[in-house]
Amino acid sequence: MADRITSPDQLKALAEKAKAGIDLRDGRKETQVTVHMGTCGIAAGAREIVAAFMAEMAAAGITTASLHQTGCAGLCEEEPMTTITQVDGSLYRYGLLDGEKVKTIVEQHLVGGSPVDAFLIKKT
Repeated sequence: MADRITSPDQLKALAEKAKAGIDLRDGRKETQVTVHMGTCGIAAGAREIVAAFMAEMAAAGITTASLHQTGCAGLCEEEPMTTITQVDGSLYRYGLLDGEKVKTIVEQHLVGGSPVDAFLIKKT
């Protein structure tokens, strides 16, 4: 059960946190982070990856990126995965994600501007 709200300040903080989560998923911004949520992605842990991106992006104070969900990308063996689309149209696909990889992607790619080569899905 959730903690009881006992002051106007607690209510305000809760409202701001909820608004930040909505803003993160609202509309298309300069950078789009898309988590693939087909059946294979969900089975591999994509729900946890969405939650990790939400938490890490909010903690980093990112306002120029939006978080989205989509269906299968046809790369089931790489799930859970995400595609980051930048304003110039560049696509980066990251696969076999977990919470620590998400944290690194947010820090290095979304905040620092440098894709994390070790986690990128390589074209064969």
